[in-house]
Amino acid sequence: MFNRIILIGNLTRDPEIRYTPSGVAVATVPIAVNSRYRQGDEMREETLFIDAVVFGKQAETCTQYLNKGKMVLVEGRLRERRWEYEGQKRSKFEVIATNIRFLSRKESAETQEEQIPPEEYTDLEPF
Repeated sequence: MFNRIILIGNLTRDPEIRYTPSGVAVATVPIAVNSRYRQGDEMREETLFIDAVVFGKQAETCTQYLNKGKMVLVEGRLRERRWEYEGQKRSKFEVIATNIRFLSRKESAETQEEQIPPEEYTDLEPF
């Protein structure tokens, strides 16, 4: 079996970090991924909202440098989480990230002065 996913999207809110009892950092990075397709003569757009879960030092780096609206490339594996809430079964798909690359858009001179993440997390290619 093969389970690998690569997504590019924008953060829908700031990452949330928590720590396991053993002290490992775990961050949830919520992203929106837009897709365009043609249906007849019309162009349609579809948005997928999905959480990426990041561990360790990379989780701390994501929390420090990412915020709502930033563009990222997420590489990892897809996982379905299942639970029961008020008697109803629920499920959610999320990406267990092995790599998150911070992407930049062409921005105005004012916003280009923001902090740049460390090299060790920005020059890893997913291929």
